[in-house]
Amino acid sequence: MNFSVLASGSSGNSIYIESRRARILIDAGLSGKQIEERLKQVGGNPASLTAILVTHEHIDHVKGIGVLARRYQIPIYMNEATWKHLPRSVGAIPEPLQKIFESNSIIELEDLQIESIPISHDAAEPVAFSIHYEQESMAVVTDLGYVSERIIQKVTGVDTLIWECNHDVEMLRIGSYPWNVKRRILSDLGHLSNDDSGEALTNILRGKGEQVYLAHLSKDNNLSELAHLTVKEILTEAGLSVGKDVQLFETYPHRPTPLKPVRLR
Repeated sequence: MNFSVLASGSSGNSIYIESRRARILIDAGLSGKQIEERLKQVGGNPASLTAILVTHEHIDHVKGIGVLARRYQIPIYMNEATWKHLPRSVGAIPEPLQKIFESNSIIELEDLQIESIPISHDAAEPVAFSIHYEQESMAVVTDLGYVSERIIQKVTGVDTLIWECNHDVEMLRIGSYPWNVKRRILSDLGHLSNDDSGEALTNILRGKGEQVYLAHLSKDNNLSELAHLTVKEILTEAGLSVGKDVQLFETYPHRPTPLKPVRLR
C-alpha cells in the first residue's frame, strides 16, 4: 500500500492511497482541477479512483468531491449527517454515487478495509479513518479537538499516521484571530496544538519505525519547523528516538508529498 498527502491545511486537504486493487482519496478539499493535477504529479489517475471517503463536511475537505464524482463517476462515501450538511457549492452528486456508512463501522473497498472512528470537532459527525491492507496499516486523524482513549486504541501500532498538529498555543493567543475563533480552536471541538499532538503520540507510538506525518498545520498560528521541533522534543523526552524509533515528516498545503510505502522496508 502506497500513499501521498496531496494537500494538508486550511486551504485544502486530500490524501491518496493505493493498493493492488484499490485507489482511494480521503477527502477532496481542493478544486477538481487541482486534485487532478496533484494526482498526476504522484502517478495517480483520477479516472481510476475506486472511491472518495469524506471525514466531515467543511469546505477544505469536500470542495472537489462533486466535480470529481460527476466527471469520473466516482462513488462518494460519508455518514448520513455529513451528507445532510454538505455545502451547496459542492453541487449535485448523482444518487447512485452516494454511499452512506455508519460511524464505527468497517467499509470494504476491493482489498482495503477502512474503519471510521468518531472524533470531536465542530462538524455534524466527523470521523477519522484507519486503513488496512494485508499486514499493512495507516490512519488519517486530523481536525479534532482532543484525543480520546478510543482513538488511541484504534490507531496504536499503525505503520503510518497522518496526524493533526494544528497550532502553537502562544502564536494563536497573541495572533490576530477574533477571540471567539481562538476559543473555538482551543476547545474540545477545535484543533490539536503542537504540544497536545506530541503528548498524544507518546501514547500511540510503539517505536517500531512508524511514520508520522504532521498535518493540518495552521498557516497563521504555526510554523512547520516549530511543530516538528515541539513534537520531536516531546517524543525524545518519552524515550523515542526520532529518525530511528519513529520517522517524523511534514505535509504541505501547496504540493503533494512523494508517493511512499505505508510500511518502510
